[in-house]
Amino acid sequence: MRIDSHDVLIVIDVQNDFCPGGALAVADGDAVINAIHRVAPCFEHIVLTQDWHPPGHTSFATAHSGKKPFDQIELSYGPQTLWPQHCVQGSKGADFHPALHLPQAELILRKGFDPRIDSYSAFFENDRVTPTGLSGYLEERDLTRVFLAGLAYDFCVGYSALDARRLGLPAFVLRDACRAIDLNGSAAKIEAEFARDGVAVIECAALLGCASSIG
Repeated sequence: MRIDSHDVLIVIDVQNDFCPGGALAVADGDAVINAIHRVAPCFEHIVLTQDWHPPGHTSFATAHSGKKPFDQIELSYGPQTLWPQHCVQGSKGADFHPALHLPQAELILRKGFDPRIDSYSAFFENDRVTPTGLSGYLEERDLTRVFLAGLAYDFCVGYSALDARRLGLPAFVLRDACRAIDLNGSAAKIEAEFARDGVAVIECAALLGCASSIG
């Protein structure tokens, strides 16, 4: 696959709390790092996202009396999974994993900082209306095709890919550069949505050797 200057690699939430030993660890989550490093030279443009919650965020089970992690509740914007406290602003858990080395990234986009609403997608908060600003950034930079990697495949990566399609952008998920939580069949569910909305799921090997095509 040819990669050019209108393509962007969006690396989703490769943070300590989502990696082994973290507060909301995704199994084998740190294994995405080597795959991301392999494909990163193919891209002239890279964006990183960072979950960035204030203490007491509404998505934390501890913010709701009698609730425990992974319970489902209804909030003003719809259903919300409750999570262990994670990626609290300024904490070690919110830091990028120390093995992730992408100094060429042009933007770090923080999401989930409004205490009243969660934000899985890099494009919209969980009301699916409030923008993060990423869409406008891509438009201003003339970045018209997105490739996504990171954590977790079936939540923040998946929601980002679906929103990219909703905005009219071709979206490619690098499956072997992601890991899934797979909560109550969430991986199969997101893949059904990918098929419905035209998100392409590919392997990193489809891109390797493409760095020379940039220009």
